[in-house]
Amino acid sequence: MLGVNLMGVIHGVQAFVPGMVEGEAPALVINTGSKQGITQPPGNTAYNVSKAGVKALTEGLAHSLRERSGSRVSAHLLVPGFTWTGMTGGRLAEKPPGAWTAEQVVALMMDRVAAGDFYILCPDNETTSEQDAKRIAWAAGDLIENRPALSRWHADWRDVFAEFMRD
Repeated sequence: MLGVNLMGVIHGVQAFVPGMVEGEAPALVINTGSKQGITQPPGNTAYNVSKAGVKALTEGLAHSLRERSGSRVSAHLLVPGFTWTGMTGGRLAEKPPGAWTAEQVVALMMDRVAAGDFYILCPDNETTSEQDAKRIAWAAGDLIENRPALSRWHADWRDVFAEFMRD
């Protein structure tokens, strides 16, 4: 998991970004993260760690590129929601109603890159942008408010989280 999801991104950055910086043309790097790398739901810790690493790497890369290239070369973090792809298609016979197509994700990504956004957080047909924002804010609140780790799923905090999502 770490070898593909995190190290693959690191190797790609190492292989291509120096040439982009040395060149004269505008260029960009788009790394694919995951909402799980931000909110850390229990059940697949290795995946969460790999995607949290991609987030941290891409944030640092964006800063470095901005400083070194005067924003001629930029980095962006794509954070798709539930997306129907060849990988999900192997497990599921048809596109679930909650999923976006890859084409929808790419269309949003291109709009957000054109707008200069670093974080390209994609909703899907199950989760709205507002729900994503609240889940991310709650996850950050665990640290700020010293709640138990992953309090959203903690028995003592589930109802508080549910109320937070309703507000």
